[in-house]
Amino acid sequence: MRDVVACHCGLCRKTSGHYWAASSVPHERFRLTRPDGLAWFESSPGVQRGFCRACGASLFWDEGKGAMHFAPGAMDGPIELTVARHIFNEGAGDYYAPAGPPPTPTEGARLLDCSCLCGGVAFTLPGPAGKITACHCTQCRKISGFHAASFDADVAGIVYQAREALGEYRTPGGGRRGHCTRCGSSLWFLSANGEFSVEAGSVNGATGGWLSEHIFVADKGDYYDIGDGLPQFAGWAEP
Repeated sequence: MRDVVACHCGLCRKTSGHYWAASSVPHERFRLTRPDGLAWFESSPGVQRGFCRACGASLFWDEGKGAMHFAPGAMDGPIELTVARHIFNEGAGDYYAPAGPPPTPTEGARLLDCSCLCGGVAFTLPGPAGKITACHCTQCRKISGFHAASFDADVAGIVYQAREALGEYRTPGGGRRGHCTRCGSSLWFLSANGEFSVEAGSVNGATGGWLSEHIFVADKGDYYDIGDGLPQFAGWAEP
C-alpha cells in the first residue's frame, strides 16, 4: 500500500466534511468483500467516488488508471502507514491550515450557505460558524475517511433549499448523521440528547470559524500526527 496523501481540494472537502486522505493499491490487489451497500458518484469526468449508501461513509476514489484509492479511516486497527504529503493546499478551508497553527479567523457571513457536492441537499443556517472542533473518534474517522471537523448550530435555524437526496443514518448511540444519498457528502450530526453540529466542509465560502481543539484523540489513526498546537483531549473536551 502507498503512504497516505491528504487532499484539500473543494471536492474532497465537500464529500468528507473536512478534508480527505487516501492510500492506494493496484486494482488487481483490490477485492470488495461486501459490495451490496456501495454506491458510486462521478464527481468529475472519469472519476468515481465510492461511499456507503446507508451511512454515507467516504470510502474510495477511482480514476480508472490502475489503482484503487481508499480512505485509511475505513480500515480497522493500525495500518502502519503515514501521511506523506498534502495536495491542493490552496483549497483548504478558512478555518485551518494544512500544516501548522490555524490562520487568523476570517469574517464569515451572517447566513451560511451549505450543500453537498452534487446539490441534492442544500440548506442555510445563521453564521458565522465560530468555534470548530476536530473529532478523531472511530465513528467520525469511518464516516469522513480521515477525521471530522464541525461546529455547533441550532437545528431549528436550518432552512432547506433542497433535501430530496438527504439520508439519515441512526448511530449505535441513538444519534443521527445526515448525508447525501447521491454523492455521499457528510453534512451534519444530531446527537441523542439533541445537540446538533454541521460539518465545516459543507459550507460554501468562508465559514468565519476557527479550528479550536481536537477531541477523542485516544481513538485517532496511527497514520497521522496532530501538529497544529491546539488543545487535545482523549475524549470530550474539558469544560
